[in-house]
Amino acid sequence: MNRAVIRAANRPCTLVVCRGCCCGNPRKLPQSRLRSTGGTPIGTDHAWQLDRLRAAAAEHGFQVRTTDCLGPCDQANVIVVQPSTAGRQAGGRATWIGFAMDDDCTDDVLRWAADGGPGTAKPPATLELQFIRPPREARLRARR
Repeated sequence: MNRAVIRAANRPCTLVVCRGCCCGNPRKLPQSRLRSTGGTPIGTDHAWQLDRLRAAAAEHGFQVRTTDCLGPCDQANVIVVQPSTAGRQAGGRATWIGFAMDDDCTDDVLRWAADGGPGTAKPPATLELQFIRPPREARLRARR
């Protein structure tokens, strides 16, 4: 297995996308948005959202990874925006975003990550309305 090593000095902004028990599960979150193609109601297209995130990451130089359940299932879909090394040095910390279900939220997340993410760029005001507190376990890990 030949993996590129990302040095801490050059770590880009990273989007951690929850795809655990509720996030990314169309059976648990059906009929949650209207697709711009004619306004036909469909469930959130979780695969399409992940494809959009990955395509933008390839274009703009940030990273996207998926993980199991992050915890706040009542606020699905959850995305954690981790700062780049430069962002962390500037005081940026991981930012948790809840209810990341629609195109507008996805656009805002992509714009913020492309601009550098926490510590480097100011998040869109509408995205700030979706910031959530991480579960207690994550807050304790961050203090260590």
